[in-house]
Amino acid sequence: MELKTHTIWNEYNTEIFFFILKRVKNKDSANEIVQNSFVKIHINLKSLKQVSKVKSWVFQIVRNEIVNFYNQNETISKNYSLENNPILPQVKNDNLCCFDRFINELPEKYKVVIEKIYFESKKSLEVAQELDISLANVKARVRRAKDILKQKLTICCKFYFDKNGKLIGESNCSVCN
Repeated sequence: MELKTHTIWNEYNTEIFFFILKRVKNKDSANEIVQNSFVKIHINLKSLKQVSKVKSWVFQIVRNEIVNFYNQNETISKNYSLENNPILPQVKNDNLCCFDRFINELPEKYKVVIEKIYFESKKSLEVAQELDISLANVKARVRRAKDILKQKLTICCKFYFDKNGKLIGESNCSVCN
C-alpha cells in the first residue's frame, strides 16, 4: 500500500498540532512547526520503509522540527539581543511602563511565584517543591497575581483586554510618560 501525504495529514494533523502546542506554547509557532514537519514528511515519504510504523516515523520528524525551532530561536535571540544589537534602541526596564513597579508591589507570596515561573523559567511543580506548597497553591497564586497585574494595568495605564484576553492599547499613563 502506497502512503500519501494527505492521508497522513488527515489521520494525524490534529494530534500533531496539539503535541507541538504543548511543547512550544504558542499557536503561531506550532502552526509553523506543523507546516515544516509536513514539508519534510512529504519530501521523505518515499524513505519510509514500513508503513506500519508511520506514526512513530511522523512523530520523530515532528520532534526534530521542534528541536530545530528551539535551536533557531536560541540563535536568533543570541544574535539579536538588545544589548548586542546596535540597530535596536537600548531599552531599560524603567522604560517598560509601570510593569516592573507593579511586579514589585505584588504581595510577597505572589511576587516570589511570578518571578520564579516567568523570570527564572521554572516549572510550577519545581516552584511548589522549592517553596514547600502544593501545586494547586502555586497555580492559584499565579492566577491571583495575574488578576492584580491586569487590574493595575487597566487602571493606571489605560490598557484593556480584548475578547480573546489579549492586552491592547498604548500607555497614556502620567507615571510612564
